[in-house]
Amino acid sequence: MKNAFILAAPSSASGKTTVARGLMALFTQQGLRVQPFKCGPDYIDTKFHEAVCRRPSINLDTFMASPEHVRDLFGRYTQGGDDAPEWAYEPVDIAIVEGMMGLFDGYDRDRGSTAEIAHTLGLPVVLIVDARSAAYSMAALLQGFIRFRSDIRFAGVIFNKVGSPRHEAMLREVADEVGIACLGCISKQTALEQGSRYLGLDFSTSTDGSSLPSLLAQQLDIDALLRITRTDGGLKMTTKKEAQQAMPYQRIFVACNAESFSFIYQETLDLLSTLAPITFFDPENGHPPFSTDDARHALLYLPGGYPEKHLLELVDAEHTRRTIRTFADAGGRIIAECGGMMYLCKQIITDVGAFPACGILPYSITARQADRRLALGYRQFTLYGQEFRGHEFHYTRFADPLPASVVQVFDAKRRPVSTPILRYNNVIASYTHLSPTSLMKLALTLGTD
Repeated sequence: MKNAFILAAPSSASGKTTVARGLMALFTQQGLRVQPFKCGPDYIDTKFHEAVCRRPSINLDTFMASPEHVRDLFGRYTQGGDDAPEWAYEPVDIAIVEGMMGLFDGYDRDRGSTAEIAHTLGLPVVLIVDARSAAYSMAALLQGFIRFRSDIRFAGVIFNKVGSPRHEAMLREVADEVGIACLGCISKQTALEQGSRYLGLDFSTSTDGSSLPSLLAQQLDIDALLRITRTDGGLKMTTKKEAQQAMPYQRIFVACNAESFSFIYQETLDLLSTLAPITFFDPENGHPPFSTDDARHALLYLPGGYPEKHLLELVDAEHTRRTIRTFADAGGRIIAECGGMMYLCKQIITDVGAFPACGILPYSITARQADRRLALGYRQFTLYGQEFRGHEFHYTRFADPLPASVVQVFDAKRRPVSTPILRYNNVIASYTHLSPTSLMKLALTLGTD
């Protein structure tokens, strides 16, 4: 690996995803093997990364994983070799990590922040600053970020949404004065604006055609960026060989759909594939690749997504819903997260009406506009004598009567939250999206139960 760096910002909506996507596309077009990463529990930005890099993006999260595990992940997916999944066997040329929120924003002050990941991996930070309506005031902002923590190394700054050549000249003077390299100034471009999102999330993999990489090539000092972020062998990570796992399953079936069931970490798939071969299926299709006969030796994983956007298709696929119900009744192992859990309930209610789901869990989910409430944050709980971690992000909720949880769930600061963990036979379901290692742990526990 020749280069590695983190793209961060003082706050959200500064242009991190736009710049990350553009640089990833630019280097990929130049024939470099680019490995993308995303800080935090994000499913959407990773889709943008994969679309332009043509290889999966990996999440790095220091709440859901230990610092050692984060370092192992970074090494495994950049250095290649026998410890890496087959698709990542070859070492990469450059690693680009997109940060989350503001650089120092974490679940508890700066714990779990992009800065913590930068420190954990020893990566330099490229700060992307929205410079609209400001000039010399940028000096105070940059000075504060540079001096706030001595263990964070800044490679340079990129000014975004620059209004004019004169504005650019003033900003470059600011960078010189505070002692940070100016790696470029991106002018205001409508082509660089992020499109609207459903509930804050965008499922498109649009890369704005070829305009974004070429615009960044013109407005950024790419040579300086590569020169400053060279690793020179100093970022080699040690990877630990995963212990050989028991093989409790003959087959693992994973629901996968562009929107209804799409929130899947690549690391989760790589871990599950060590247990048994994975077969993907679309629940909107009425021909499931499994039957009740598979209940004794298969695992069914229903990840999150937005099934409320495709209820007509899911209802029409009645055979799939019936097969999943008989699979669960026969003791089949099922892990269902958020949208997957909604799919297992009795019905999903929208402003149009009530739509029947699988009927395994005797509860109703409301997705009506008037009932929407944002539930967001890290989650942790103990089940089967083991600790599990994950995160929650949804607007739908249970309609009355509310279900009782089999365990108490807590947020990142160990404060109790109302998120329920539901269990029926060998089915575990919740609004919580489990971390890859937690989901793997649960899969092993269910497989040996």
